[in-house]
Amino acid sequence: MPTPATMRALQQSSFDGPRDLRLITDAPVPVPGCGEVLIRVAAAGVNFADISKSYGTFLGGPQPPYLAGFEAAGEVVAVGDSVTGLHPGDCVVGVGDGAFAEYATLSAAGAVPLPTGWTAQQALGLVVNWPTALAALKPLGGIVAGETVLIHAAAGATGQAAVTMAKHYGANVIGAASPSKHEVVRTLGADHVVDSHHPDLAAEVLRLTGGAGVDLVLESAGGATFQTSLAVAKRVTGRVVVYGVAGGEATLSNWELVYKNQIHVIGLNIGVLIQSAPHIFGEVIGELGALIGGGVLAPGTPTAYDLSDGPKILAELESRATVGKLALIPMAAK
Repeated sequence: MPTPATMRALQQSSFDGPRDLRLITDAPVPVPGCGEVLIRVAAAGVNFADISKSYGTFLGGPQPPYLAGFEAAGEVVAVGDSVTGLHPGDCVVGVGDGAFAEYATLSAAGAVPLPTGWTAQQALGLVVNWPTALAALKPLGGIVAGETVLIHAAAGATGQAAVTMAKHYGANVIGAASPSKHEVVRTLGADHVVDSHHPDLAAEVLRLTGGAGVDLVLESAGGATFQTSLAVAKRVTGRVVVYGVAGGEATLSNWELVYKNQIHVIGLNIGVLIQSAPHIFGEVIGELGALIGGGVLAPGTPTAYDLSDGPKILAELESRATVGKLALIPMAAK
């Protein structure tokens, strides 16, 4: 199939959030640069980072107008200079600019072949949500069997993966989610599920742990919830891995670390991990392969929508009205 000159895509026209995301029909099809591949997008993943970018709060994010989205899976149709190991016809999932479109460029170095028998939709999360969850649990969070972990946003794509993997590693899991999503988290095997909007969430978590607190917190909520995470982590040995700011910014002073919250606070950005610690990311990807091969992680089941529904779906994600992984399907992939 020849590659057209223009395509459908979602364009962010301002920093006023998802409401200014618009479908355009004449976006130029990108040309893969050095180290990139061009794919015909079969499915694009929707993430909280897309919302941060739409408000201009994502550090180093694009300037409007820009083509939105960064996670996509599909068939390679062209390769740029210096690309080895990938060829037209290969099916991959990866990250790159402008994924909410019929065609997108991905970094060849970070593009992962779809597992055998998996569709493009099922593979979404393989290079974003799942590595984030695993990195937060193991190489950074250091979870071991018998420890207790609190997972915020446990019904989201990253949260669901984290619950599944934490149980596999023998941890006791407390999942936080809104009440309408509790059954989803229980089905994944969480030992306890708490209301993320509980007026005293810290007290509830401490009650569940007999006052001891938790060994590890996976913190993606931000805002006031960040203070809960600090309060429930065990003194001295407790770890809080921060990988999201969905609820807004929060602060922690050196005075608080010395006199109030004597804990380990660890920041995680999967893009920085890939660039600055590729050996750790390689270990994470290798472990993910083993988890998939062992049947611990099954093909994903995202809720899919047409590309034109993107603004509405991002608004629903922002309002916490969604569960699990979300996908946008371009017309070219139908």
